[in-house]
Amino acid sequence: MSHLVDRRLDGRNKSATNRQRFLRRFKKQLKKAVAEASAKRSITDMDRGEQITIPQDDISEPVFSHGRGGKRESIHPGNKEFIQGDRVARPQGGAGSGGGGDASNSGEGQDEFVFELSRSEFLDLLFEDLELPYLVKRQLARDPEFKSIRAGFTNDGVPCNINVVRSLQQSLARRIALKSGSQNRLREAELELEAQLAVAGFEDEDDDVLTLRAEIDQLKARIRAVPFIDTFDLRYNNRILQPQPSTRAVMFCLMDVSGSMDQERKDLAKRFFTLLYLFLQRNYERIDVVFIRHHTVAYEVDEEEFFYARETGGTVVSSALHLMRDIVRERYPSSNWNIYAAQASDGDNWRDDCRGCRDVLVSDLMPLVQYFSYVEIKPLRHQLLWHEYQKIADTFSNFAMQQIDSGADIYPVFRELFKRVDA
Repeated sequence: MSHLVDRRLDGRNKSATNRQRFLRRFKKQLKKAVAEASAKRSITDMDRGEQITIPQDDISEPVFSHGRGGKRESIHPGNKEFIQGDRVARPQGGAGSGGGGDASNSGEGQDEFVFELSRSEFLDLLFEDLELPYLVKRQLARDPEFKSIRAGFTNDGVPCNINVVRSLQQSLARRIALKSGSQNRLREAELELEAQLAVAGFEDEDDDVLTLRAEIDQLKARIRAVPFIDTFDLRYNNRILQPQPSTRAVMFCLMDVSGSMDQERKDLAKRFFTLLYLFLQRNYERIDVVFIRHHTVAYEVDEEEFFYARETGGTVVSSALHLMRDIVRERYPSSNWNIYAAQASDGDNWRDDCRGCRDVLVSDLMPLVQYFSYVEIKPLRHQLLWHEYQKIADTFSNFAMQQIDSGADIYPVFRELFKRVDA
C-alpha cells in the first residue's frame, strides 16, 4: 500500500475550492448583504470588498446522533390546564437576555460568522443577474476574437504537444516497412541453411554454408539497426485560431448638471452612473462608453470630468439628446453598433424644451437604440419632462424610467432597469 506525504508549502489559494463552495452555498445571504452594503457606499468605495456577517443559525449543519437502541415503552403524563390548540403564556421572570444584569458563571455560545468578500467576489454578486437588455448581434467587431481549437496533427511542434499514440503508430508503420524485406529474406536464408546442413556431404566449413551464415548475420544486424522511434515518426497536436463572433456596443451616459440639480442630487446621479460604469466594465470587454454632461449646452467629456467637474447652469435637456444623435450618426451607425443610453436628471427642464425632447427621442433616437433608461433624481413633483417621457414609455418597449428618492433606491432601481430578460 502506497502512502503519499505532501510536504509542499501551503499556497495562497489553498482554500480556493472550499471558498467557492461556501459562496455557492450561502449565496442568498451574501447577495442580501451585498445589496445592503451597496446602498450605504460612496462612489470611491463602490468597487472594494466587503465584510459579510452571517447569523450562526444560517451556517449550522444537520448532524446525526445515536439514540438508545432496542424496544422500550414510555409514559407521557398529561395535564389538567391545557388542551390541543391552547396558547401557552410566556414564563414570568428574568428569562430574557438583556444588558444591565449581573454576569453569569455558566453558559456558552458562539459569535456570528464574519466572512470577507474580495473585490472580485463582491462585484460578481452585485452584478450577477444583470445584463444590457435587447442585446442583438448586428455585426462582427473589426478586431475579432479568436479561439484555439484542435485541427488534426502536424510534423512540427513543441514537446508538450506530442501526440504519443499517433507517434507510436507512425513508428510501428515505419519499422514494418523497413524491416519487412530483411525479415522475409532472413527467413529464406535460415531455411536454405537448414537445407544445406541436412544434405549429406556438406560440411559447416563449405563456402555456401559460410556465405549463408554471413548473410544471416548481416540481415539480423540490419534489422537491429532500425530504431524503435525516429524524429520522422513524431506527430504533434495541431491547433489553429478560429475567429469567434463578437458584437460591438456603445453606452451613452447623459447627466443633468444644471443649477436645479443640487449637490445631493448630483451625488446620487454620480453613484448611479458609477454603478453603471462598473457594470459595463465588468461584463463587456468590447463596449464604448460616451459621457455627456449638459445644462443649457451639452458637452462630450471624459470619465474624470463627467464625475467630478463643477460646471453648472440652466436646463435644456434636448441639447444632450441632440448631441447624442449627432455622435451616433458620426461614429456609431446603428447598422454596426448596439446602442444603449442612460439619462439622469431631476426632471426640471425649460417648459418649451420638453416637447422637443420627446420629438427627438421618438423620431431620431428610439428607432436606433436598443435600450434607453431614464432615472429622475429626487423630484419635488413630477414635471413636464416626466410626463412627456411617460408617453414614450407607453409607446416603446425599449424605454424604461424609474425614480430615485435616496441613496438606498439606487441599487434596486439599477437592478430594475438592467435586469436580465429571459428568452
